[in-house]
Amino acid sequence: MNYELREMLPGDEARVLEIFQQGVNGGMATFETTIPTAEAWNMDYFNDCRWVLENENNEIVGWCALKPVSKREVYKGVAEVSIYFDDNYQGKGLGSVLLKKMILDSESHGFWTLQANIFSENDSSLRFHQKNGFRTVGVRKKIGKLNGAWKDVTMLEKRSEVIS
Repeated sequence: MNYELREMLPGDEARVLEIFQQGVNGGMATFETTIPTAEAWNMDYFNDCRWVLENENNEIVGWCALKPVSKREVYKGVAEVSIYFDDNYQGKGLGSVLLKKMILDSESHGFWTLQANIFSENDSSLRFHQKNGFRTVGVRKKIGKLNGAWKDVTMLEKRSEVIS
């Protein structure tokens, strides 16, 4: 099957949010329990470094975007990674294509550190990020509750090798 990597466009939000809803429903990707409106989603993420992967039918099967970690000027080059795939396209090796493109794009936009906060029991996501150059920083024990159960989150980061 052929896939096309392209920048996320206005109008892609409905499909992006459908895929995000699958992540919410799965209970392994986010503390969110409901998806935001397209407007709220757009406000949460940087306008740059948004990418989608489409299948041969021009259907979006995965997306990635960056969120600010802080409004403080000192952290302007640090962002949190979000990457989600349609349930039917997970585990096919497509995530690395999307994440590697976002890493390159993030560096061209001046980001020096990307971070990911992943549920500690989500072994496949942890391995995926490590395979793509992220290192484990630490584990935040019982950092939040999801559906009444405490969750540990493993924090990973990737420091740019081109921005010093």
